[in-house]
Amino acid sequence: MEPGKDGRRVLKKPERQARILGIDEFLLHEGHQYATVIIDMDTGVILWIAKGKKKEVVYGFIEHVGLEWMSKVEAVSCDMNSDFIDAFQERCPHIKAVYDRFHIVKNFNDKVANEVRKDMIKELTAEGKEDEAARLKHAKYLLMSSRETMRQKDQEAGKIIGKGSELFNIPPSTRNGNREERYDELIRSNELLFMIDWCKEALRDAYEAPDAEDMRRQIENIISKCESTGNRRFLWFARLLGGHLDGIATFADYKVTNSKLEGINQRTKTLRRNSYGLPDDEYFFLKLIDSSHKGIRHEAPHRI
Repeated sequence: MEPGKDGRRVLKKPERQARILGIDEFLLHEGHQYATVIIDMDTGVILWIAKGKKKEVVYGFIEHVGLEWMSKVEAVSCDMNSDFIDAFQERCPHIKAVYDRFHIVKNFNDKVANEVRKDMIKELTAEGKEDEAARLKHAKYLLMSSRETMRQKDQEAGKIIGKGSELFNIPPSTRNGNREERYDELIRSNELLFMIDWCKEALRDAYEAPDAEDMRRQIENIISKCESTGNRRFLWFARLLGGHLDGIATFADYKVTNSKLEGINQRTKTLRRNSYGLPDDEYFFLKLIDSSHKGIRHEAPHRI
């Protein structure tokens, strides 16, 4: 904190020039009351916190740091909240969006893989194919897993993951095996399930592309394949990718994710849990800003 021109306290402007920003919202209070945090993606330092999750938060931050400082910012990492990116690009048209990889993959898992699975369960149940429906009911996390995860868990087959209890007659639980084998059998049984597998692998390959042009080409191929299925879940994903193509492909140039922002979200929950009786939101925000400076030596921490 530092005194403003009118004597009111204001946040100190960043001493370090950021190249890439990250922005995300978090739940501040029950009842859909949110706050938005903006960080320096290289250091994880919180640069700005404000109530709300609309464009006004971004406008306030840009006014705080100034257009000259913003002119050296190259990109903003975020989820696909168009309000945030629209606000940055309205005031600073040079800034590029980098849509977070985690949100793309999560959207595919939740809105495509899982919804296709549920659609198929309904169809199989209606056709009286109870055994096939039951097999799919237990395949949710199998369909969402990567092959690397399946192979790792197969290697741990038989490992005790729950010690059980003699007192309550609960036997120890062990890691099941044959995950990859069961998965291969599953995706061979249906074209849409095979397509889920293809898309997962294609997305992984796209995120390893050497440059944005190559990544764009690979994402366009995924869009085309999704459209070719005619399935409403895949068509939805094709529209999602197509509508955010520039910001998705930009990942190849910057290789940033929102992991630091997710870490701040966890820190927010921990601080709230361990800080009963905080006097107000301002104090809470300042505690968060101060905690984000821990371990950062090149910039003095904000003080309450």
